[in-house]
Amino acid sequence: MIELPDMCDGVRAVRVLPPVAEAADELRTWSGQEDTTLDLCGLDASGADLTGADLAMGLFIEALLADAVLAGAALYRADLARAVLDRADLNRACLVKAAVLDEASLQNALLAGANLGRADLYKTDARKACFRQARLHGALLLDARLEGADLSCASLQETSFQVHLDEHTVVQGLTGSVYLVADGAHHELAGRELERWLHQRGATVHVLNAASPTTYYARIDDDFPRTRPAGIVRRTITNGFTTDHAFTRNLRWEPTEYLRRYELGHNDTDHVEISEAEAEAFIARITKNPPP
Repeated sequence: MIELPDMCDGVRAVRVLPPVAEAADELRTWSGQEDTTLDLCGLDASGADLTGADLAMGLFIEALLADAVLAGAALYRADLARAVLDRADLNRACLVKAAVLDEASLQNALLAGANLGRADLYKTDARKACFRQARLHGALLLDARLEGADLSCASLQETSFQVHLDEHTVVQGLTGSVYLVADGAHHELAGRELERWLHQRGATVHVLNAASPTTYYARIDDDFPRTRPAGIVRRTITNGFTTDHAFTRNLRWEPTEYLRRYELGHNDTDHVEISEAEAEAFIARITKNPPP
C-alpha cells in the first residue's frame, strides 16, 4: 500500500491509497479538489484507508472495497450497489438517507455504531458482519442475509425487515420495531413467531403489522392481453416508502424503475392493475415454462 504522510486530515483525507493504480489516481485527484464527487465505480480500492472522509453522494457501484477502512466516514446517499466491502471497517460510519447497499457484500464487515437510518439493503450479504450498537431506523432490509451477524444492542425503528437469520445470529440487546415485508421468498419465521424467536435470544423487538400494502400490475399491449401479460410489476408501500419490483427472466422479483419511468412519461408500455391471485398465476406459468 502507498502511504500518504503529507496528506492532511479532513473531509477529503486519504490516509492510505489502494495498490491498484486506477483507483489510487481517482482518490488522489478527488482528495485534491473541492466540490467533486468521488467515483470509484467498478474500480479496485481494496485496502484504502478513508477514515473520517466525506464521501457523501459518492459512486461506488460494483467497486471493490474489501479490507478498506471507512471508519467514521460520511456516506450520506452514497451508491454502493453490488460493491464488495468484505471485512471493511465501517465502524461509526454514516450511511443515512437512502445510502444504497443493494446486492452489496458486507461479509465480516465491521459496522459497530454505524448509522444506517433509511439505508437500502436489498439482497445485501452481511453474513458474519458486526452491527453492534448500529442504528437501522427506517432502513429497508429486504431479502438481506444476516446469518452469523452480530446485532447486539443495535436499534431498529419501523425498519422493513425481511431477512435471513440463523442460530449464530446474535440479537442480544437488539431493540425497536420492524415491519415484515413479503417478497415471495420462503422464510420459516414470520410475525409473532419471529418476535418470539428474537425475544428468546435477548432482543426486545416488536413486530408491527405484517401485512404490507402491495399492488400488482400486468404489462399489456395488443399482443399480450391481461390474461397472458408481457410481465408483471408490484409496488409495495411500507411506512411511507415505495419499492417497485418486476418478476424477471431470472424467475425472481428484482428492483425496477418501470413504474417511476411511466409516471414521468419516459415509457409508453401500458399496464393494468391485477389481483395477487393473477400475479401468482403468472409466476406459476412462467416458472413452469421459463422463457429461453
